[in-house]
Amino acid sequence: MEQRKLSRPTDQRKALLRNQVTALLWNEKMTTTYARAKEVQRLADEIIQLAVDTVLDVKKEVKHTVDKKGKAIDVEVILDGEKRLAARRKIMAMVYDPPETRKKDETAPAFRERTKDIRHPLIEKIFNVYAIRYSQRNRDNNSSGGYTRVLKLGARRGDAAEEAIIELV
Repeated sequence: MEQRKLSRPTDQRKALLRNQVTALLWNEKMTTTYARAKEVQRLADEIIQLAVDTVLDVKKEVKHTVDKKGKAIDVEVILDGEKRLAARRKIMAMVYDPPETRKKDETAPAFRERTKDIRHPLIEKIFNVYAIRYSQRNRDNNSSGGYTRVLKLGARRGDAAEEAIIELV
């Protein structure tokens, strides 16, 4: 598929786009040049579509554990199915893994407690927030795709590059 070169060698261009897609999916909105925004839009839509296609591929298992008092407890665990696991691994190869940040006025123990089960926060956000949101939207509108929007801002001061805002719809 034809793509914009963005005046960069291949390795730099891939790293730049991977970084910008990660920033877009983490923050849901980003300002960049128009050419970069169009390339980021392609990649972000592909990532979200992978998650949406596998949103229902989960397995439920019951695990038997013993608590501190010696009492047997049955815990229901939700695991990824084969297709969802493959999509998760493919998405992990396409984006960086930014660390979860502490909220303002959040103590260190509260932060550790909130994030103890989250290994890859961006991947969890893609599958648990965006995939559910957009699969519902696809069912309601009977369509798929169109998860991002690019709005032109005009020329940037200094080098007159065409700027744009890219955001998740």
